[in-house]
Formats: sequence, structure tokens, C-alpha cells
Amino acid sequence: MVTFETLNELCLKITCTGGNDYVFTKAGAFIGGECQGAKNYKFTKVMLGPEANAGRAVLNQLVRRISGENLPLMRVDFGGDSVTYYANRQQHVVVYKLDQGEKISVESENILAFTKDCQYGVRFLGQGVISQKGLATSTLTGQGPDAYVAVIVDGNPLVLSNVASGSTIEADPDAVVCWIGADPEMRTDISWRNFIGQSSGESYMFEWSYHTPATVIIQPDERTSGLDVSVDGSATGSRPSAQRSMW
Repeated sequence: MVTFETLNELCLKITCTGGNDYVFTKAGAFIGGECQGAKNYKFTKVMLGPEANAGRAVLNQLVRRISGENLPLMRVDFGGDSVTYYANRQQHVVVYKLDQGEKISVESENILAFTKDCQYGVRFLGQGVISQKGLATSTLTGQGPDAYVAVIVDGNPLVLSNVASGSTIEADPDAVVCWIGADPEMRTDISWRNFIGQSSGESYMFEWSYHTPATVIIQPDERTSGLDVSVDGSATGSRPSAQRSMW
């Protein structure tokens, strides 16, 4: 049996009881661990993906390459009772336990760890016209009693939900970490002002209306992405990404 919990906001604590279990974590995220007697856990690099089916693993690996949903993972196998700890660049950690059949859609770069009771997949949303994010997203679906997911967030997370309220939620795609529930619609506000550098800086949004209930986790830091359509290079409000050297 494996359980996840957040420790000191910035660390994931994974407790294994009984052994003979495993989880998937971001490669290199391990920072410490303890167990009775000799070390009883080990790390193995995941070459293709966490899918049990080899054909699906190859297909999803190809999709990840095309869509940019890269997912460098390692598998942690537990041979007995142990407690291990994981973190990534002092980012905040959010833990969620999925119900049977419940699905979380999450940017691959924000996945810290998940248990074997989560079925991994990649799907296209067809919304990557304005933002570099949103074209494809990783999904984790609960397939057992211990379907834990840990995501990492730049800064303290903001959680918005319209499941009970029936409200409308809007969020910048470059700040959205993940959502549980219905997929968003893409809302754009592009006019002639964008082309002369006079836009508001909020030209595209994810929107969950009252008939698309979801719980959304947002980070207070936008990714460097987005399509700039202005003359002065500041139309969308997204920070321009640095040009990478070819050498």
C-alpha cells in the first residue's frame, strides 16, 4: 500500500507499507528516504512511458514528442516498509487522490509523481492556436483504490471550482497547472489593437462555463509561451521565450 502526502508545502512524502509496490516520479526528484534495515527501494529509468501495454507506450511516446508533452520518469520499486521524499526546484506540491474513473488533465512538466493505480494517457484538445500550451495534455485516470497524483506548482496554488457554485471560470492557459472535470473552451479577444501593441495583454483564455463543471489549479507564474501577433512584440502579454542557440 502506498500513500502520498505533502510535507512542508515543498516536499512529497511517499509512505509504502508492506512492499511489493511501485510508483512513477519525475526523474531525479528523489531527495531522501529511510527504511528499517538495508535499503529496500530502487530506482529505474522509464524508457518509453508508464503504460503497461508496449504498443500504447510507443504510441504515447510519439505523441509526447510531437506535442511537447515530454515526461521524463523513473519508476520507484518498494521491497518493504519505507518512507521516501521527492521535490523539484522548491516548487509547491499538491496531492490529490482520484476516485475510480476520475480524470485529471495536467501539463506534463507539472507532474511530480503518481501511483500505479493511475492510468496515464495523452490527448489532444485542439486549442493550441494562440498558446503553445493547450494543444495536448497528459491525463491520469483513477483505476484503483490508491490512485494518488502529486503535481508541482510555481508558488502557492490558486484553486477555483464551479462544481457547486455553477459559476464561470476563466484562466490564462499559461498559468493553468491542471483541472479535474470538464475540459475548457478557448476564448480569444484579438482585434486590430493587438497588431499595434495596444491590447490588454489578456487575449486568450481557458473558460469553464456553468455547464462545464471543473476544479482548476492555477499557479501565480505564467509560462514563457504564446503566439505574439503585435507590431511591438507585446500583444498577448506572454513573456517571449529566449531563442535557443543551435550550438
